[in-house]
Amino acid sequence: MSVAATLALLAAVSAAPATPPVSPDPAATRQRIDAALDRGYPELEALYRDIHAHPELAFQETRTAAVLAARMRALGFTVTEHVGKTGLVAIYRNGAGPTVMIRTELDALPLLEKTDLSYASHAEQPVEGKPTPVDHACGHDIHMAWWIGTADALLAIKDQWHGTLLFVAQPAEEIISGAKAMVADGLFTRFPRPDFSIAAHVGPDPTGTVTIKQGVMSSASDTVAITFHGVGAHGSMPDKAIDPIVEGAQFVTDVQTVISRRKDPKQFGVVTVGSFNGGTVANIIPDHADLQLTLRSFDPQVRALLNEGVATTAKAVAEMAHAPAPDVRHLFGAASVINDAALAAEYARLLVVALPSHRIDLVPESEPGGSASEDYSAFVEAGAGRSVYFGIGGYEPATIARYKAEGKPLPVNHSPYFAPAPEPSIKTGVEVLTIASLAAFNRSPASAR
Repeated sequence: MSVAATLALLAAVSAAPATPPVSPDPAATRQRIDAALDRGYPELEALYRDIHAHPELAFQETRTAAVLAARMRALGFTVTEHVGKTGLVAIYRNGAGPTVMIRTELDALPLLEKTDLSYASHAEQPVEGKPTPVDHACGHDIHMAWWIGTADALLAIKDQWHGTLLFVAQPAEEIISGAKAMVADGLFTRFPRPDFSIAAHVGPDPTGTVTIKQGVMSSASDTVAITFHGVGAHGSMPDKAIDPIVEGAQFVTDVQTVISRRKDPKQFGVVTVGSFNGGTVANIIPDHADLQLTLRSFDPQVRALLNEGVATTAKAVAEMAHAPAPDVRHLFGAASVINDAALAAEYARLLVVALPSHRIDLVPESEPGGSASEDYSAFVEAGAGRSVYFGIGGYEPATIARYKAEGKPLPVNHSPYFAPAPEPSIKTGVEVLTIASLAAFNRSPASAR
């Protein structure tokens, strides 16, 4: 959406205005934020590089959490570690006022990095007992740097706000489990419950682009594991076997009819088989095959349809093969992230003024959300107050142009080549999160919930 289109949308939503923030002049505030950023940026990039070079997998982020905990204590925050296993909570009180939560993620992906960065990861961690390469290929390292930078910036302008900062560093986002673990460990009972919550994610849009989605921002996610059982035999004697690889192959084809023949074609839904493991050598028919699936959807009814369709198809395939019933296990899942529409519009109005050199895209509720998923929704569902989740562009326009000229796809999140530009990404993240936090603090208390 162009700046003109964004401004037109802002004018339209202003017909039913929300309670306006009473924060100081946003342009002047941005200058103070940038002054703090200029002083502290070298340390932020050093932190980013260190975390990028030392990634850790879900619920194994002990070093990462310790590094962030030390930084927050040095800023004057009260820090509690090991919340939801490896998560941490940092609190700063600045008088009476709302509580504003700002969240980052800690974990990386089980992936071999293929960038040419001088600080590229060579780390390995165990996955099911096997040493596995680890890479911050989703951008959580960028997020952690702007999380620390936002804390520093808010303290630099603490004369402009009053209330409580609740900084949350969440483990295990990549397996859609860490947010629930923190909530179950008393995030909103042991610590102040937020009136407002803010998060952001770096992506492959141009640097300086800030995307604010009203309503549904991301898809629901479900991860399902299926084990097909059979009877093993010699590869030359298939009639003496029940072949679980054939069962799995039939399932991979048939399960797509849940999308093409059962789901309303106007509704978003994806079923992807991302892992298929069976057998050891060419001349042995194995006795089982293991598949892992990811399901994505927006609508709760579509979500239920996909889960039911996967289970029904797996059982039918096994029955046709005269095989034992398969094991169908729902491993983890998360609902869609839904932004507060009025607050999203309010933040967009403020950012257009505060960041005139940036492109602020406000995407209306009528447009679909993104197909990726986030367990940040577990915080919102548990009562994290009014919430907005931002998208921050991470690629320099010249990088995007180079990939286009070479006819190559731009590496996106979860690619082993994903490499956002640190400085513009981190600085934009700090500006956006700090300005949004300031606006939340300066709203009237009655508008918080």
